Formats: sequence, structure tokens, C-alpha cells
Amino acid sequence: MEWHDAAARLAAAVTDPDSRWRTPVASVPRHELIPRWWEPGPGGRWTLKDGAADPRAWEESAYANRSKITRVGPLHADHATPDESPEGAPTSSATLPSLVVQMLRHGRLHEDMDILDVGTGSGYSAALLAHRFGSSRITSIDVDPYLTEAADQRLKEMGLRPTIATVDATGPLPGQFDRIVSMVSVNPLPASWLAALRPGGRLVTVIARTSMIVTAWKTEDGGAVGTTARDWAGFMNARHGQDYPPGLVSQFADQINQDADEVSTGRYPVLDVDEAWEVRSMLELRAPGTECAYREDEDGRRTAWLVHPDGSWARATGSKSEPPTVHQSGPRHLWDVLDRIRNRLNTRGGLPVYGVPLTITPEGTIHLSRGQWHATIP
Repeated sequence: MEWHDAAARLAAAVTDPDSRWRTPVASVPRHELIPRWWEPGPGGRWTLKDGAADPRAWEESAYANRSKITRVGPLHADHATPDESPEGAPTSSATLPSLVVQMLRHGRLHEDMDILDVGTGSGYSAALLAHRFGSSRITSIDVDPYLTEAADQRLKEMGLRPTIATVDATGPLPGQFDRIVSMVSVNPLPASWLAALRPGGRLVTVIARTSMIVTAWKTEDGGAVGTTARDWAGFMNARHGQDYPPGLVSQFADQINQDADEVSTGRYPVLDVDEAWEVRSMLELRAPGTECAYREDEDGRRTAWLVHPDGSWARATGSKSEPPTVHQSGPRHLWDVLDRIRNRLNTRGGLPVYGVPLTITPEGTIHLSRGQWHATIP
């Protein structure tokens, strides 16, 4: 494949003309990191794509500014047969290039720094880092041994040799670093990250179930101080095994579709909460651990579910513009929490999730504060 022109077009699309990331993006053969991938198909199933079988589609896909799903549940595309069509949630991907560059820019990276890339995935972020800064100062970790093995081999074939290690990112880290940039989301923030960050070092990550990018500088007391970026991102959550455990929505599927003891009329129309990033972020701050689901029928009827680990749940059903019928049960009324968040958004024009000052304790607890508003994670 003659990929250089395609990589140059990708670099022009995701970097500014004077960006120091333009050359790395234009120089890394991204297609070699994604020989096979999954495309979403009907009924929530996935269709396998093999780059070698269609080189033109491979080039178009690899050098588009899109994420490519490489693993669904425990099945990596590299190991799948053409007739396999798994169901479930993605568990690894090649992140869209513009988001990788965005996170690396938040890291304030410079030469002569030891940099940790959390979430190896396909190896693309490690490739960009090693191309720009040299391999010797770059370490990349992932919990999945196949991902680290494949990325290590493919990077070596490109002449790039960063340290690639199989590590659970929520536990002890392999070394001390000046910068930690995460391509997975976490909640809570692992204390091991602060322990591995050198004084004056900087970490960048996204809080799970939010679009909030935490940027923070290590302080002398072992904690950190910073802000949530005036920017947003979404990443898969850090996992500990081959697949994510069953979600709350599936665990409570029978219960949340029954009539509840409390039935009311909601204040605002049904919302796909996971797609309303600012609202979703505030919901995580107000009711941590809440999971969401959404469905829109052919007739335009919308249903949304909220489920909390304490057993609370809510189901709202209605058309696009009408106040919904809301069923709620459990110790907290989740739809009421959501309506209060939406009311604050409507009356104040925004929510305090981006550009918020924060402090982090050495144990990883994040304290957010803007004026009289305060929140804590976890």
C-alpha cells in the first residue's frame, strides 16, 4: 500500500500547520496497526473487516479521523473468523487520531521527559510519541497481553521500540515519569499514578462516565492541582480482565421495565443522556456510578433508563417534545436528579464541568470547586 499521501492528508486534517505533531501523524503507517477491525452491524452485532482483502477500504478506514474498534468483548478482530459476529461492548480500539493528538497536547510534553502512555490499544499513541521524542523515554501499558504483544511487534517493524508492558493501570506502575497521559478513562483516579509521577510532573486523563479531561500538576505534598480542561473527550473505561462485567442496566433488566411505586410526569422531554456530554458529566458528579440506556422506536417514541448501584432506577417514556411519564424506584429519584441538572443548564446557560479548578489528594480523591459549587470524585 502506498500510504504516505493518505497519512499526510490525515495529518493536515488533525493538526495545525505549525504543530509539532504534524510530522509524526504523517509518518506513522497507521494501517499496519489496524490490519483487521470491527464495524457496527444490524441488531447490535459487529461485522469483521480484513484490510488485506480490500486494500482501498483499508487505506480509507485507517487514515480517516475515526476510531476503529479492534476488540468486542473478549474477541479481538485479529483472532476472529469471517463468519463470527459478536455482540457486546467494544473493549479496545484505535482511537481517532485527532483525539490522540488532543490528549498529547494537553500533556505539555517536551524532549528529555519520561512519558507514560496509559492504554496501549493498537499502539498508535505510543507510535506518535516514539516518533517525536525517541523510543527510550516512552513507556506504554495495557491490561491486555495480546494488545501489548501485537503493538510491540508492529512498532518494532516500524523501527520504533518504546517499552510496552502488560500492566493493570489501576495498580502499581512500572517506573517514575514526568508525564502520564491516559487513553482510557478512570474513576477513581488511581493513587499509583500520583506515586509514579515525579514532583512537578503532569497527568492527563478522563473521568469515567464523563467527558471531563483532568489536567493536573504534581505538588510537593504528593497530590496535584489543576483544572478540568475547557475541552472534552470520551474514552473506554479502564478494565481489569478480558471483558467488562455485566452492566447495571442488564443486571436490573426485568425490574426496570416494571411499573414503579412512584409514577410522575417529568419536566423535560426524554433525553439520550450518554449523548448529552455535559449533562452526563454532571449526573456522574451528582449520582456517581449511574448507568444509562436509551431507545427510540420507529414511531418516534423515546425511552430512557437510569440505574444506580444502590438499586435506584428510573424509566422515562415520551415523544420528542412532550413531558414524559416517569417511573422511579429506590432510595434516590434519579430522574428528579436529572431534571434538576437540566434545569440548572437551562437557567444558568451551562454546567460547572469544564474549566473547573481542582485539587487531588495523594490518595487520588479529586475535589472540584467553582465559587459556591463543590463536588468530589469519588
